[in-house]
Amino acid sequence: MRGEVTTDWLNVTVAGHQAQGLEPEELQKSKCVLGFVPVIYYSALLCVGVPVNILTAVALSRLASRTKKALYYYLLAVTGSDILSQLFIIFVGFLLETAVFHREVPPLLLHSVSAAEFAANHASIWSTVPLTVDRYVALCHPLLHRQISYPARARKIIAAVLALSLASGVPFFWWSDMWRNSHPPTALDTALIWMHVTIIYFLPCSIFLVLNSLIIHRLRVRRLQQCSQEECEPQPVPLRRLGKTTAMLLAITSVFSVLWAPRTVVVIYHLYVSSVHRNWRVHLAYDLSNMLAMLNTAVNFFLYCFVSKPFRMAVRDVLLLRGGALHPQRTLRRQQAPTNASISSLYSGNNKRYQHDCTPLPPRRTSPRM
Repeated sequence: MRGEVTTDWLNVTVAGHQAQGLEPEELQKSKCVLGFVPVIYYSALLCVGVPVNILTAVALSRLASRTKKALYYYLLAVTGSDILSQLFIIFVGFLLETAVFHREVPPLLLHSVSAAEFAANHASIWSTVPLTVDRYVALCHPLLHRQISYPARARKIIAAVLALSLASGVPFFWWSDMWRNSHPPTALDTALIWMHVTIIYFLPCSIFLVLNSLIIHRLRVRRLQQCSQEECEPQPVPLRRLGKTTAMLLAITSVFSVLWAPRTVVVIYHLYVSSVHRNWRVHLAYDLSNMLAMLNTAVNFFLYCFVSKPFRMAVRDVLLLRGGALHPQRTLRRQQAPTNASISSLYSGNNKRYQHDCTPLPPRRTSPRM
């Protein structure tokens, strides 16, 4: 799935094809019309994305340690997978293998890096699935969520997702290079492409669509119930009533669905209509779609900052090199409230008891003697 574009105008050397005995009409190769634009783009994306994701990971780790919420552990898993995707796909796969070494590396290393790229990419996307399930259970089954959602279980789920993602990257050791393979896709290529688009897009997007629809439906039902009790006119659920966590989840899944849709379409088009190797328009569309898909690894920080105030405060604390408590005034108030309540209740109880003891008894009436 490598998101790189060759800096050479031709994808493969003519001499290599002549050595394989190909005809002249088979030597028609698509050109890379973008030139060095992908190199500049991926370099900038790497220079911005990696520091931003590291900052996100530090802020989320602080929030996770303070709040002990499973939500922040899932977001940490997404951020860590994004960092791995940037290192393997952008830095190793594109900048080193293609832009620096021009793919002149041992085939074993080339295929091994390809498997690692797919594994990191699968982890980056599938780490969002437990987050979606957690939000669905929290909104639709709150009592069950209190029982099953805690940090230890979240860590086990994340470890299972990462292990499955690593295993799912192994078959892509035999992934063929779309830019350089002139032959039509084989049966193995077809199976790997469909496996890729199913794992990377169709299956997670189906889960996101179903669970997010159930979440929105549940919120609408609650809104209608409130309106029926208050005898008001039903209205659509506004964004501010979705809750910060739900709004963050909808933003993450929506951005992923939009950014990865073009690449999925281009890969299927390459498989059945026109090859990337032969058609420069498909080559251009494939390059642009890969650049758009890799943007997904660097946008979550800005989504978190836009939606979540605790995250913005945690980022500010990290940048200012301070480790203050989260919402110190609220914490102090919460700690003082039970104490004040107990003191006031104790005082009121003692005061009532004192008043009862000090109240003079009414004088006894003596009945007249007959």
